[in-house]
Amino acid sequence: NTMAAESKGKVLVVVSSVSEIPLQGGKSYSTGYFLNELAVPTKALIAAGYEPVFANPKGNAANWDVHSLDAKFFAGDKQALEKMKSFAQSLPGLKKPLSFAQVIKQGSTGYAGIFVPGGHAPLGDLTTNAELGKLLREFHNANKPTALICHGPVALLSALPDAQAFTTGIATGDAAALERASKDWPYAGYRLTVFGTAEERMAEQSQLNGKVLFYPAEALAEAGAIVESGKAWQNHVVKDRELITGRQPFSDEEFTSVFIKALDEQKAGKLFFREGRSLRRFLF
Repeated sequence: NTMAAESKGKVLVVVSSVSEIPLQGGKSYSTGYFLNELAVPTKALIAAGYEPVFANPKGNAANWDVHSLDAKFFAGDKQALEKMKSFAQSLPGLKKPLSFAQVIKQGSTGYAGIFVPGGHAPLGDLTTNAELGKLLREFHNANKPTALICHGPVALLSALPDAQAFTTGIATGDAAALERASKDWPYAGYRLTVFGTAEERMAEQSQLNGKVLFYPAEALAEAGAIVESGKAWQNHVVKDRELITGRQPFSDEEFTSVFIKALDEQKAGKLFFREGRSLRRFLF
């Protein structure tokens, strides 16, 4: 297999296991991954020589959010939409992802980076998943590119010592619980962006027909992140240390190029060290 020999490394692509999320008042919303947020970066990763490896909590097939099957997310190009639908359907890893437990068992050291696309699904199971939290802390400690777009950044909450207590605190407005639960979060003080509260309020009316349990931007700020919102429905990408975040679907292209550049730079840095040159020469 010549492909494997030339691969620049594996990238862990994290998707959700749920196809609906709970809303306030006992309502629910059918969702999944957002097509362009998953397909645009994944296609570019493959083209750049990286191997995407899909994983989710249960190791079950991941599905898309039907609201993302819209040409407006592909600059109005219906053919581009159809191409990306076919591309996503052609990925065997989306039909049979690894479970987080399997990834942990194999170890995360073989991965060059980690990527979490959006869609509302991460709100359903990724925010409080302790196995994902463990994996994120490993990528954080190894300073490996960690890229999340739109609703994807809520997955960072899983790296809290007690993400369950934290999200319960958010939902109930319990300040003391939030204070306790947000100690020792690896991303405290990081600048990041995420789907904005103004955008979420619009989505609640036009798309969800209900209210989310908490607003991603507010939850991440409570946990200790410096949330840079940017303008509603405008591309916005933030890079702080190993963390790369995109605000919403229209951030997909810049987000992708910043992520791939970070992966390539990390790889170049490693090659440099292997050749025994000094870090000073590499940096200056």
